[in-house]
Amino acid sequence: MITLSNIEELKAAKESIEYLKKDYPNLFEKLLEVVNLTRAFQFKYHYMGCLIMDEDPGQYSPNFVYGSVLRLYKKELQRVKNDVDSEVLKQFFDKFKGIGYAKISLLALGNTPESLLGASSIQ
Repeated sequence: MITLSNIEELKAAKESIEYLKKDYPNLFEKLLEVVNLTRAFQFKYHYMGCLIMDEDPGQYSPNFVYGSVLRLYKKELQRVKNDVDSEVLKQFFDKFKGIGYAKISLLALGNTPESLLGASSIQ
């Protein structure tokens, strides 16, 4: 998914991430664990976002992955979805869906909004 972001959207998303980090530290920590796991398994961030939002990941689903790896990943992702404050995260993802799940993930990892400006094909 190619997304085009402007600096105001990215800065607003970063501020919301900081809010999540401060006001919902357990939820943010679980999200960060899943983002890091997504990165480590070399899955697409869009796949992770779709699963969190209960959307069909379609073409973003990983190919040629052992079932045990996929089960582990989905189990960890379910921890995020089962959090008592998971609705806050869904609202956040929905609000900033336009910048893309990949950029949301990279902002959560600590990237600056300026580093993510312009067109991106990160998935």
